[in-house]
Amino acid sequence: MFRLLGGLAYYLKWQEISTASLLFRVHNNFTSVVLLTCSIIITANQFVGNPISCIVGHGLPQHVINTYCWITSTFTMPDAFSRQMGTEVAHPGVANDLGDVNARKYYTYYQWVCFVLFFQAILCYTPQWLWNMWEGGLMNTLIMGMNCGIDKQETIDKKKSVLMEYIMSHVTRHKMYVYHYFACELLCLVNIIGQLYLMNRFFDGEFLSYGLRVLHISNTPQENRFDPMVYVFPRVTKCIFHKYGASGTIQKHDSLCVLPLNIVNEKTYIFIWFWYIILSIFLIGLVAYRAAIIFAPAVRPRLLHIASPAISIETCQSISRKIDLGDWWILYVLSWNMDGILYKDFLEELTKKMSSHNSQPINA
Repeated sequence: MFRLLGGLAYYLKWQEISTASLLFRVHNNFTSVVLLTCSIIITANQFVGNPISCIVGHGLPQHVINTYCWITSTFTMPDAFSRQMGTEVAHPGVANDLGDVNARKYYTYYQWVCFVLFFQAILCYTPQWLWNMWEGGLMNTLIMGMNCGIDKQETIDKKKSVLMEYIMSHVTRHKMYVYHYFACELLCLVNIIGQLYLMNRFFDGEFLSYGLRVLHISNTPQENRFDPMVYVFPRVTKCIFHKYGASGTIQKHDSLCVLPLNIVNEKTYIFIWFWYIILSIFLIGLVAYRAAIIFAPAVRPRLLHIASPAISIETCQSISRKIDLGDWWILYVLSWNMDGILYKDFLEELTKKMSSHNSQPINA
């Protein structure tokens, strides 16, 4: 397990050449690693440890009852969660159903949590996989080692000349590059919102309000507290096992089952709830920010100036008027990766060269 967890550290390594925003990498890399880590830990507890332990009697073998109750699911009585533990009920949610089978709340999800977390991690990494495929290593090719300004001047001039020639010969040819990237960022938001909905369905409509109820419990008097984590992830449940008696009569055996795995599940999903809510808020802001870049060209020069303050705002305005959104985005991403001094010199030379060619403003 430690070897597997150590292998996930590769996805958290700092990349010298960045082609995406920090929030994009946090969604794809960090969130995927967190989900995979949770999946591995729960898998270890589920298949290596003892995820369920039931009290049995009448000479029944415990391992048989444990296996049966694990694979067929256990249940609680929802109305018993609000009763006084130790006097009215033995444990939260554990009470006599008085023959009312429909009043039981069955829990069938816990066998699938490790697989669901793995599937969620795959979904979170999908935008990164798509972007890697569409980007094709273009930015790494364009940088040519200019992220570090320590080199021979002759070599640096040659690299800047090659980059200049590429930009000049590929004007207006980068629209699909930027729209593919923006589509991947939008996919991140769709993924988070979609996963929140699917997790809510997975937990029978209890997940969306899960974190809010956990926060609310801190303001509730101790004697009136109703722990939502115990309701969604019960630690003690019931299970009924049927078998034939000596005369062929069907006998019913009522077992009390302890689910230690739910201690891990409840902590895992309270973290996921808060993390996903925070991510969705920031991703909504990011999508609105990208919309402003697309539909309000006046903000582009200001963003170039913020990315590289050494460049005058006049230069940024001049170059932004002569290129479309795709070319502007290439220059903007170059500002993240190139050495600041080299980038300043390059952009000023590019602006002069485009002005000398009498380039006409291009509408994005």
